[in-house]
Amino acid sequence: MDGKKCSVWMFLPLVLTLFTSAGLWIVYFIAVEDNKILPLNVKEGKPGSLKPPYISIAGDAPPASCVFSQVMNMAAFLALVVAVLRFIQLKPKVLNPWLNVSGLVALCLASFGMTLLGNFQLSNDEEIHNVGTSLTFGFGTLACWIQHYRFEIICSEYQENFLSFSESLSEASEYQTDQV
Repeated sequence: MDGKKCSVWMFLPLVLTLFTSAGLWIVYFIAVEDNKILPLNVKEGKPGSLKPPYISIAGDAPPASCVFSQVMNMAAFLALVVAVLRFIQLKPKVLNPWLNVSGLVALCLASFGMTLLGNFQLSNDEEIHNVGTSLTFGFGTLACWIQHYRFEIICSEYQENFLSFSESLSEASEYQTDQV
């Protein structure tokens, strides 16, 4: 990979993943500290005591709900930016634009679901919260399938032999042992 051709935008999906994961762990720790949910290392609580450590329950009461809303809004925005950038990146490379548009629409709907999920807490409006959850996970999964399928099509069209990360590492380690 040539360093001159790389853009800082290629790190955006990684930033999205790390930021969202870290933010959800922060919500969990806040809820545990406030005695809203059980810690993960506790097998079972007493009946009627603390709730299980589900993220929607952890982000249900302030101050964890405020952090949860902000994390989900930022994740939705970053996912939307990733969707648009990926659409623009693949637009000149795809022969069937319907698949590219489908991926964009799926990620946009997943992003909208994230905003519903984060802004409507489970105890306040369970129905809208669950619609947001369904949009996020349903269309997020669909977007991942579309993304994988687009990648396969582009690889076969350009007939490039892409290596997986593990294959690249194994070839690099073989190269290094040959040099010794």
